[in-house]
Amino acid sequence: MNAETAKRQFLEYIEIERGRAVKTIENYDRYLTRYFEQMKIKSVSDITEQNIRDFRLWLNRQAGSAGRAGNVGSGTMKRRTQNYYMIALRAFLKFLRKREVNCISPERIELAKLPERQIDLITSTELARLLKAPRDAFEKERDPGKALNYLRDTAILELLFSTGLRVSELCALNSDIDLSRDELSVRGKGEKVRVVFLSPTAKESVRDYVKARKDMEEALFVDGRPNKLHRIIPRDIQRHLKTYVARAGITNIVTPHTLRHAFATDLLSNGADIRSVQQLLGHASINTTQIYTHITDSHLKEIHRKYHGKNR
Repeated sequence: MNAETAKRQFLEYIEIERGRAVKTIENYDRYLTRYFEQMKIKSVSDITEQNIRDFRLWLNRQAGSAGRAGNVGSGTMKRRTQNYYMIALRAFLKFLRKREVNCISPERIELAKLPERQIDLITSTELARLLKAPRDAFEKERDPGKALNYLRDTAILELLFSTGLRVSELCALNSDIDLSRDELSVRGKGEKVRVVFLSPTAKESVRDYVKARKDMEEALFVDGRPNKLHRIIPRDIQRHLKTYVARAGITNIVTPHTLRHAFATDLLSNGADIRSVQQLLGHASINTTQIYTHITDSHLKEIHRKYHGKNR
């Protein structure tokens, strides 16, 4: 079977039948295309354990983002990125097996072991200062045009922390949000819909921003570019956030995803069960959510101290 034809059918399958996101489909296409080109794959029968191994060696010797940027480090492609290629290839082989196309078993592809994922976190004190930073700037601002941006940024930060939304999910929200309710439905990865909940502070912040808006744009959050408003994008939020991180005197790296981490660890630290947090975050697998558990295990030390060895 022609490899390009099989790849096209596979990409159509994961788009239509599996409902994968457009970005996922684009990535799988890129990963498979790179494998086909590097290993000169023309037919499905050309896929072998040997050339998969050769491709992995080739990937491991490619310069990663650190190498291209000239930063200190090994400069090789990250193991996690290499695994993305293997995941795409394994999914492709599973598809072929399902269609009864003769090919090597997808189980023959093992993913590289990864070091424990590091999570960018900020303390509760730093978080409080960060959430307060745009509100403080608003109170000092005398230019009405700039004041609107501070109201927007207050609403964005409060909403990210209240809901645990991914920044892309937040950017996709429209201004018809129903603020009379404490919840809203969002469409996340894989077009899956989930319910998230708004704190009173988040609702009030969003309400203040929407009330101050004079435009008719559909997007809930817009970026104040000259002459024309545009739906805000993740890069805009990261740029604005960087300013407030500096204002709050935080020296650690803070991204919009850091607030998602803060949302999850706050819930777990206060007694929420991991399955509920998984649903609130929209994680497909509980394994993804479990990266937070070691951070919130500090209370176990107190439990051990309080209850262990009392009869000795």
